[in-house]
Amino acid sequence: MTSRCLFAGPSARLCHEDGAALVTALMAMLLLSALGLALVLTTTTETAISNNFRSAEEALYVADAAIERTMQDILTVPDWNNMLNGSAKSAFIDGVPDKRTLTDGKVLDLAEATNMANCGKVTACSTAEMDAVTEDRPWAKNNPRWQLYAYGPANDLVPTGTLNSNMYVVVWIGDDPSDNDDNPLVDGNAQTNPGTGVITLRAEAFGPGGAHKVVEVTLARTDSTEIERGYTGQRGQDEQNRRARKAAVQTPGKSLQRQELTVATGTVQ
Repeated sequence: MTSRCLFAGPSARLCHEDGAALVTALMAMLLLSALGLALVLTTTTETAISNNFRSAEEALYVADAAIERTMQDILTVPDWNNMLNGSAKSAFIDGVPDKRTLTDGKVLDLAEATNMANCGKVTACSTAEMDAVTEDRPWAKNNPRWQLYAYGPANDLVPTGTLNSNMYVVVWIGDDPSDNDDNPLVDGNAQTNPGTGVITLRAEAFGPGGAHKVVEVTLARTDSTEIERGYTGQRGQDEQNRRARKAAVQTPGKSLQRQELTVATGTVQ
């Protein structure tokens, strides 16, 4: 069976199939190109997400490490008021507190970062702005006045030079909000003041790609004789209890001993 073209003249071209293979090949190439582009975008996005997650986790650990490093300097300061008013600084500093350039080329202004912590803006904070009641700072006149205490590259946290991090870390010190003397530049000195002998540390780690983490902890003095002299409690009583423990409850490897207290005589058997 044969077919005939029913068109005559120029319309007869519609009956020819010349070039159909080329059209099919172009459509196949277009489809494959779209699939390839989608695969590249997916891979790039997943890589960026992975890098951002890694940087965020690194920033969190660096901020926590800066807290630990700063505590060593706080132990040497007998009068905490000198830290609260900004006159005492940590040994962990890398020069004049001005601007620092991060590894990705972005500039970190330490003064602006301090203002952001104190009143949420980059320009200088007024007393009224620092006393303002906000969601993050609801203590009014007892809002902490963050004083720049320690700052430097994360690699300098360990003197051995074994760290390999692109982070820059800053630590501020402020009065504990539970202090009720309405003077955040002076540690409370009354027995009835719950903030007496208590301060707050705020560490922020900055990294490439906008990585940024904040860690805040409360530190308290202790006068317990069961704890090493000069020890500063951190992260609650549990930390102090662990440091105060002098020996294990039961020596490993030895048999457990049974003791009974008799009700009648009150003696141990």
